[in-house]
Amino acid sequence: LVGRLATLHFAPTAKNAENLRAEAVTGDIFVTGNTVIDAMKYTVGDGGFASSELKSIDFSKRVIAMTCHRRENYGEPMKNIFSAVRTVALTHPDVEIVYPVHLSPVVRGAANEYLANLPNVHLIEPLDAMDMHRLMSASYMVMTDSGGIQEEAPSLGKPVLVLRRETERPEAVAAGTVKLTGVDRDDIIRDADELLTGGEMYQSMAHAVNPYGDGHACERIADAIEFSF
Repeated sequence: LVGRLATLHFAPTAKNAENLRAEAVTGDIFVTGNTVIDAMKYTVGDGGFASSELKSIDFSKRVIAMTCHRRENYGEPMKNIFSAVRTVALTHPDVEIVYPVHLSPVVRGAANEYLANLPNVHLIEPLDAMDMHRLMSASYMVMTDSGGIQEEAPSLGKPVLVLRRETERPEAVAAGTVKLTGVDRDDIIRDADELLTGGEMYQSMAHAVNPYGDGHACERIADAIEFSF
C-alpha cells in the first residue's frame, strides 16, 4: 500500500530498485544504501558495554557472536545448529562463543541442552541494539539466523555464516560478505573451522564490499528529497 502511495522510493540496493520497477510502482526510485549502516556509526561508537555479562567476556580472545531464534529452525534444524556449535566450542577451546539467547522457551530449552556448562560458551540475556552492534564489532566472526545482522555485521568487516536454508539477503551472498551455510551439522562445523583458520575464506569475506551501503544513505535521501521538492 505504501509503495503505491509513495512519490519517492529509497531502495537500499540496486536489486531492491529492480524489484520496485518490476512491480511497476510509480514515482522516482533512488538507490541509497540502508540507513541502518548509517546508524551503526553511532551505536558502535567508542563506548563500552551496558550489559554486565558482556563486560565479563575476555575479548583478547577470538569471539564468535551468535544468534539463533527463527521459528523455521525449531526442532531438528536448531538441534543440528546447537550440536555443531558445541563441537566448534570443544574443538576450539581458545575461542569464546557469545550467544544472547532468545526468550522463547523452545530456544532456551534447546540451547541449555546442548550448550550449557561449556566454559567457552556464554549463554547471556538478549541485548539491545547498541550492545549487539558493539558485540559484533568486537567479535572475530558471526554465526546467525537473523536477517538484520546479515546487513550489519559486514559493515564491520565481520564474516557471517547464515544458519538457514535460504536468505532474504541474496545481495550479501553474491557480494561474498555472508555465506549461506545452512542447518546441516557437518556443514556448519566445516565452515566455522575454515573461518577460524583465518585463511583465504576469512580474508575474502572480511574485506568484501557490503552491498547494503557505505554509511551515507541518510545524506543521499536528504539530497534526493531536496532535489525532488
